[in-house]
Amino acid sequence: MKKFAMAASVGTLLGLVTTTQVAGPLIAQEAASNASVYEQLDLFGDIFDRIRDEYVEEVDEAALIEAAINGMLTSLDPHSSYLSPDDAAEMRTQTRGSFGGLGIEVTQEEGWVKVVSPMDGTPADAAGIQAGDFITAVDGENVLGLTLDEAVDRMRGPVGSEIIITVVREGIDEPFDVSIIRDTISLTAVRARTEGETVVLRISTFSDQTFPNLQSGLAEQIAEAGGIENVNGVVLDLRNNPGGLLNQAVFVSDAFLDAGEIVSTRERIPGAGDRYNATAGDLAQGLPIVVLINGGSASASEIVAGALQDHRRAIVIGTQSFGKGSVQTVMPLRGDGAMRLTTARYYTPSGRSIQALGISPDIIVEQPLRRPDEEEGEDEGFRRTTEADLRGALGNDSLSEDELRVIEEDQARAEAAAALREQDYQLAYAIDILKGLSALQPGGE
Repeated sequence: MKKFAMAASVGTLLGLVTTTQVAGPLIAQEAASNASVYEQLDLFGDIFDRIRDEYVEEVDEAALIEAAINGMLTSLDPHSSYLSPDDAAEMRTQTRGSFGGLGIEVTQEEGWVKVVSPMDGTPADAAGIQAGDFITAVDGENVLGLTLDEAVDRMRGPVGSEIIITVVREGIDEPFDVSIIRDTISLTAVRARTEGETVVLRISTFSDQTFPNLQSGLAEQIAEAGGIENVNGVVLDLRNNPGGLLNQAVFVSDAFLDAGEIVSTRERIPGAGDRYNATAGDLAQGLPIVVLINGGSASASEIVAGALQDHRRAIVIGTQSFGKGSVQTVMPLRGDGAMRLTTARYYTPSGRSIQALGISPDIIVEQPLRRPDEEEGEDEGFRRTTEADLRGALGNDSLSEDELRVIEEDQARAEAAAALREQDYQLAYAIDILKGLSALQPGGE
């Protein structure tokens, strides 16, 4: 017993010695790291004092500190930034769906300002700005070297004033200028309409209005069609939708899912994050769904597309989405400012992180691009000659009036579909898919 007790004592002693030997360097390293941080903060203070006392012109001390804070945040990633009290107030207004500006969502790529997407019905949209465009100058002044916030500030101005932006677009050899008149931007989060037997829900942003607009819009279109039995499917058009509120993306996804995970977020600390699950109830009552995406579909749009794709609830068509798979948390600061900080990545139900990768469509469908100087109606071609056009062609008097009416209605639908292909090829493709799926169902055409 004495030997056992001694062995136990020695073991305990050795354990204490070993622990001390390991912990000692760790404590020393932590102390050295803290000392280094304090030295860097002292260096910052020294530089601040030198600038304040010796810079060639008098400086605004508050603006200098604000610039330093913003520089620290923007060095992390393109989406982290400092929001001044005015910027924080404007952001809160934007999430309610009404704000002033051009109507474009932008990011920064290799120093240039890149358009994520123009917003529906805005001055930028009317001027023909496209997702993927690069803005290289504002009113003749180069934006290279500016922070994203500085570039955005250059584009802000009084409602009704003109701005000239210089655009570089893939497929066009030379940069070109676009004139835009600034306006108050009032976004309708969801526009609902019916094309043939298909309900089209155009979701332009994820604001507080999005889910209520979608719910009421879908219900109205179903009622106008005379009931769900007269609808062959739903198109969720998420093209050029830059995203917005995470909770609205969850609500929209949940609207068409009965169960299962919608999205999860993971933070730096293992195990930290959130998981969002669907609840029972499908607004489309099991009808087939097509989701339209393109390079301007980002963030919340990608959450919806990824959730419906992973659950095989929708066919996703279009082109690769933007690939913004990070979550920003807005943290209030003293003085009514705020800090927008990237705090997590989000993952689709299958565990995909789409950061920098995007959502890959099930079916890739490119949208034919129109040059900015191309007139509507160009290259329309010529009308095809049919049997009925030939001189002396036999008529067809074997059809009843009802049969003739059905043929005429079918022809009118076909002509409407052809016209839609000229206006919006991707949407027409989505509607054609739903027609095909409907025809395969029992009782289909």
